[in-house]
Amino acid sequence: MTQPNAFSFDTEFSDSGEVLRASTYRPLKRAYAPTEVEAMLAQARAETRTATLAEAEGLRAQALATIAQTLVQSAPALQAVAERHRAESADLAIVAARVLAGAALARFPHGPLKTALETLAEEVEASPRLVVSAAGLDDEGRAEITRLCAEAGVQGLVVFRDEPGLPPAAFVLEWADGRAAYDPAGVESRMREALEAALAAEAGHAEALSAPPSEGAF
Repeated sequence: MTQPNAFSFDTEFSDSGEVLRASTYRPLKRAYAPTEVEAMLAQARAETRTATLAEAEGLRAQALATIAQTLVQSAPALQAVAERHRAESADLAIVAARVLAGAALARFPHGPLKTALETLAEEVEASPRLVVSAAGLDDEGRAEITRLCAEAGVQGLVVFRDEPGLPPAAFVLEWADGRAAYDPAGVESRMREALEAALAAEAGHAEALSAPPSEGAF
């Protein structure tokens, strides 16, 4: 036999019949108007959207934190890769420059000497004697250098000194007030030092370059 539910009548009256405390009982509503249904659905959608956006924002923040942590952890490795890439690029540039310079000197062996004479024209033009030291100077080479000196305005005597120990295209110019020299290997060495100094500066541990030579160098 089904037991009836106990009924609690919690409205409190006074002796005169006045209501002292109203009942808190509220019957469940069994039916809703269409407008009430739409309002509840709209509220549910808004609450769902808010909860979804909050969850998405949390996931986004977590993902950004993970990315930042990964970048921080990988920064030293990336820095090392970048430095190695720059160093290899510098080596490649030196090799390419050596090949191009070798081809240019083979075709124009007196090109550096001509440039030096044009640069030093004001210093050597009034000198009573200009000594040109180089290796393997034949008659044709001496005539070519003499012509270059004349074009540069050299008015003094041009003297040639054979120096078998100098590499091809290298030379030494000496006049009364100065001296200048050109050595392809020295140029390459200075270029490499400059590149290494630039790479060291980018890496944050640059070292001072060695003092430049006292004599002119090309």
